[in-house]
Amino acid sequence: MTDRDASVHVRPSTTDDLAAIHAIYAHHVTNGLGSFEEVPPGIDEMAERRLAIVERGMPHLVAEANGRLLGYAYVGPYRPRPAYRYTVENSVYVAPEATRLGVGRALLGTLIEICEAGRWRQMVAVIGDRGNTASIALHAALGFHEAGHLKAVGFKHGRWVDVVIMQRALGVGDDERPGD
Repeated sequence: MTDRDASVHVRPSTTDDLAAIHAIYAHHVTNGLGSFEEVPPGIDEMAERRLAIVERGMPHLVAEANGRLLGYAYVGPYRPRPAYRYTVENSVYVAPEATRLGVGRALLGTLIEICEAGRWRQMVAVIGDRGNTASIALHAALGFHEAGHLKAVGFKHGRWVDVVIMQRALGVGDDERPGD
């Protein structure tokens, strides 16, 4: 995509977006370290994953410009135990031709806004590869701080891969007790 001035529109994903979502994720699984999956899941699996997020009342978003889907993002539960219910983990994936055009920022910024309006108090990013400076910088620019670094916890593409954990408070964060 060369039209840097094209307006990126973020909206909730639909089942009609699944083919593009699948293609973007398959690219990242096959070529990158942002996902520790080694084989891209099929489109039916991607549909099930999307539905599980949507049925929980959590945001699953896409970004588009000029009629093309350029990325997607969502939050899911950070961990399954009940005490973690106020913490979400974000995932952001951008089409390879749309990197460095503000797509990731638009997606993550919208996720943060939606989650701050909800009941969640903390957002966590688990970033594959210490060398993923674009993702680390994006999260830092939107208020995340590094909360941890796990060394060599993944092995992909013939090498050990670190994980950077970043965290951001949502809304009042831990300044108040949850209301439910």
